[in-house]
Amino acid sequence: MSDRTQIVVIGGTSGIGRHFARTFADRGDDVVVTGRDAARTKAVADEIGGRTRGLALDLSDPDAIGGALEDVEHVDWLVLSALDRDHNTVRDYRPADAVRLLTVKLVGYTEVLHRLAPKMTGESAAVLIGGLASHRPYPGSTTVTTANGGVSALVRTLALELAPIRISALHPSIVADTPFWSDKPAARDAAEKRALTGRPVTMRDCTEAIEFLLRNRAVNGVNLNIDGGEVLM
Repeated sequence: MSDRTQIVVIGGTSGIGRHFARTFADRGDDVVVTGRDAARTKAVADEIGGRTRGLALDLSDPDAIGGALEDVEHVDWLVLSALDRDHNTVRDYRPADAVRLLTVKLVGYTEVLHRLAPKMTGESAAVLIGGLASHRPYPGSTTVTTANGGVSALVRTLALELAPIRISALHPSIVADTPFWSDKPAARDAAEKRALTGRPVTMRDCTEAIEFLLRNRAVNGVNLNIDGGEVLM
């Protein structure tokens, strides 16, 4: 049996998921990254290099998830970092956008675990990526807050139902060096000022936190905030 960790990163073509995938590919582990577009996912997997391969997967279409993951034979670590952004207020509500985001984060994440749990062992672990909007809402975060609050609750029932597989969630504040936030200096600066550490959260911070949640065998059903102490302000 291989001593390399078998890792699947759902939503591994950009941001936190891509950083995590690259980190462990560089360490020699077997990594599967997924993305919505087949050509782009393959290109990202090739760029990450090492023992990385790409699979096309759209979490907004839960009925297709099983087929997309059929070739995955074994999973030690699973990271669910796919997202769909939605700036959606109650007064100007777009139900279709809300349905898509909630499908991706709640139904899609759960269906992935439904399909991959039989390929995991009692030593396996999974981390879902949520966000601080779950308890620090902002105008337009109606659906995002709902989705991330759902992730917080979801890890508890998943940990219970899938035991001894361990399930936890990571909830970062603004991650300053992701592609989405890198060109929004005002938002980044505001998050940095709110953090007691005086520095923004980075993708490296997220990767290290995800690794902790996956590796520590006593951690289960945990919702971990990483925000530099921002929630205390």
